[in-house]
Amino acid sequence: MYSNGDIVVGEVIGTAILILFGAGVCAAVTLHYSKAKGAGWVVIAFGWGMGVLAGAYTAAPLSGGHLNPAVTLGSAVAGGTEWSKVPLYILAQMAGAAIGAVLAWALYYAQFAANAEQDKAQPTLGIFSTGPEIRKPAANLVTEIIATIGLVLPLLFFGQNKGIGIGRVPGEHVGVYGSGINVLLVALLVVGIGLSLGGPTGYAINPARDLGPRLVHALLPIPNKGSSDWSYSWIPVAGPLIGAVLSGLVYNAAF
Repeated sequence: MYSNGDIVVGEVIGTAILILFGAGVCAAVTLHYSKAKGAGWVVIAFGWGMGVLAGAYTAAPLSGGHLNPAVTLGSAVAGGTEWSKVPLYILAQMAGAAIGAVLAWALYYAQFAANAEQDKAQPTLGIFSTGPEIRKPAANLVTEIIATIGLVLPLLFFGQNKGIGIGRVPGEHVGVYGSGINVLLVALLVVGIGLSLGGPTGYAINPARDLGPRLVHALLPIPNKGSSDWSYSWIPVAGPLIGAVLSGLVYNAAF
C-alpha cells in the first residue's frame, strides 16, 4: 500500500514529466523556429505516449503511477484504489500537471517570444490544453467519454492478466502496471488513442492534463497568447471523469 507521502511525490513528479513531454511536443510542432515545426499529429501522438512512458516508469514504484484523475477514479470504482486516497492523488496530479506546463514554457521560452513577434501570431492554448475542431458541447463531451473508456477500461481489464493493471484482483494488491513491459503497453495504448480517437477534441482523457496547464496558460506572461477558453474547460474534466466511472461499472459488472 502506498503512503500519502509517496503518493504525493510520485504523482507530482510523474505527472510533471508527462506534461513536460506532452506540452513539449505540442510546442515543438506548433511554434516558430522549432526544428519540429509542422511535424504533425503522428509526432504529437507519439510524444504524448512517450510522456506516459517516462512519467509512469518514474512514478510507479512510489504511487502506482496513475498520473490521471480518470485512472484514479476508475480504479476506485473498480475496487483497486482506496476512496480515501482519491483526493490526494488528484491534488498531486493537478500540481504536477501545472509544474510540467511551466517547465515546457520555460524550455520553449525563446520560441514563445518569437511566435508573438510574427505578423500573425498563433494562439498558444493548444500547446497547453485541448480544444475541439467542431465546437458542439454534447458531441465533444461524448468524444471525451468514449476516448477515456478506451484508456481506463483496458487498464482495468489488464488487472485480470497476471496482476497487471488497476482493477481488483482477488487476494492481491497491485499497482497500475504490475511490470515494466506493461508501462510500455499502456504508452502504446495512449498513442493508439491519439491516432484513432483524438481527432475531434485532441483527446484530453485526463482532467489534470487539461485543467492544470490551462490555468498555467492563463497565468503565464506569454505575449499575444490569446484566450484560455474557459467556456470549454469543463468538457475535458467532466468527460474523462464520466468515462472513468462507466469503465469501473462495466468492470464490476463483468467480474
